[in-house]
Amino acid sequence: MISIKTPKFASITAAIVLAAASTAAMAQVMVGGAPMLASKDIIDNAVNSKDHTTLVAAVKAAGLVETLKSPGPFTVFAPTNAAFAALPAGTVDTLLKPENKKMLTTILTYHVVAGKFDAAAISKMIMDGKGMATIKTVSGGTLTAKASGSTVMLTDEKGGTANVTIADVYQSNGVIHVIDKVLLPK
Repeated sequence: MISIKTPKFASITAAIVLAAASTAAMAQVMVGGAPMLASKDIIDNAVNSKDHTTLVAAVKAAGLVETLKSPGPFTVFAPTNAAFAALPAGTVDTLLKPENKKMLTTILTYHVVAGKFDAAAISKMIMDGKGMATIKTVSGGTLTAKASGSTVMLTDEKGGTANVTIADVYQSNGVIHVIDKVLLPK
């Protein structure tokens, strides 16, 4: 669920954003050196990205593969390997241990939103929210989305920020937005 404030911005700006997003959606997106096919689901595409091997390993360790292969739709903010590597030393190894599955699951589902929200939808929510949109994640936490120039920036509940580096990677069961940091719930 996504909550926003009362719309106040001009609809012409939203129309321009929607048109640009529709044009971008027609082009095949490459992520991690692999084509992302809209006919494949989130997992089937993610396993082909060399930039998301840590995320895929974490999704497997958390037991979320079947969930992210289901019809959804889902919006996934997908941290890169570099984003995971930027965490304090040993964090990823610790999270991947079976005894930490609950914590890993909470962190991963904090990057997932129920529903399909492409860049145009998120941009509209930010405009409608007077520069800010609050996004409810599957884990029950919230992310705050803001625009910084042409980039969407997400802020987690601990004040950490991530930038969307590749938007609108369409999947058969949703959309992925590649981000440059791991977002952390409270």
